[in-house]
This record gives sequence, C-alpha cells and structure tokens, in this order.
Amino acid sequence: MAATVHPLPTPDAIRVPLIGWLVAGVGLLGMYLVLQENGALLAESWTTIHELFHDGRHAFGVPCH
Repeated sequence: MAATVHPLPTPDAIRVPLIGWLVAGVGLLGMYLVLQENGALLAESWTTIHELFHDGRHAFGVPCH
C-alpha cells in the first residue's frame, strides 16, 4: 500500500478593514505630534497646543531640548 502525501494547507491572506488602517494612521499622526512636533507642523499661532504637546513629551520621558 502506497502512502498518500497531502500538501499542507496554505493560510488565507489577512484582510484589514479600511477603518483599521484609518485608526492606525490617526494614531501614528497623534504619536508624531505628541512625541516629535517641534513647530514644523504646527505654526507658532498654535502656541497653546504646542505647549500641551511639549508637556506631553516630558510626561512620556522623551527629551526634547
């Protein structure tokens, strides 16, 4: 009696819904703003928001100056 060889099943592709990509993109943008924004994206007229992000960097322990 001959042995039958069965190929291993191939996994299906992982499909990420569009809302998942949007949430990830907004999250990455938020992380950039909080951790790296030093006035390149936000104009000086947004001083309050800039200071909020500046304080957030210090709260996360990220050196910024």
